[in-house]
Parts: sequence; C-alpha cells; structure tokens
Amino acid sequence: MYWDRFDIVEAHYLFLTHYHEGQWSDSYRRLCKILTYFKPAPSGVTLTENGQEIYNNLERQELNQ
Repeated sequence: MYWDRFDIVEAHYLFLTHYHEGQWSDSYRRLCKILTYFKPAPSGVTLTENGQEIYNNLERQELNQ
C-alpha cells in the first residue's frame, strides 16, 4: 500500500457512506466535511487497488471495535 491522497479520500468517503450511524453521528459529520472538498463522479466511486486496500483496512478496524 502506498499513500495517495485521492485514494485515501475516496476510500474514506465510500466507507463513511456505508457505515455512518445516522445524521447526528460523528461519522456523518466527517462525511459532510469530506464533501466540502471532494465531489464524487455522478457515475459513482471506483476504487483503485490501493483505495480498495485502504477501504478494507477501515472495515477491519470497524469490525474490531
């Protein structure tokens, strides 16, 4: 895995879209913050291999809590 800002932001955006706990949660607040500087394509988000690895790490962390 390497550090690419776009992959990191895209993976966090997708993760928070899937796993936020509702409109008043901290994760939803983070999602809204990301949307101030990241505008996903209308066709959706397609993760690179690196982005997918970042997303999978976020999922593992969520499941281990």
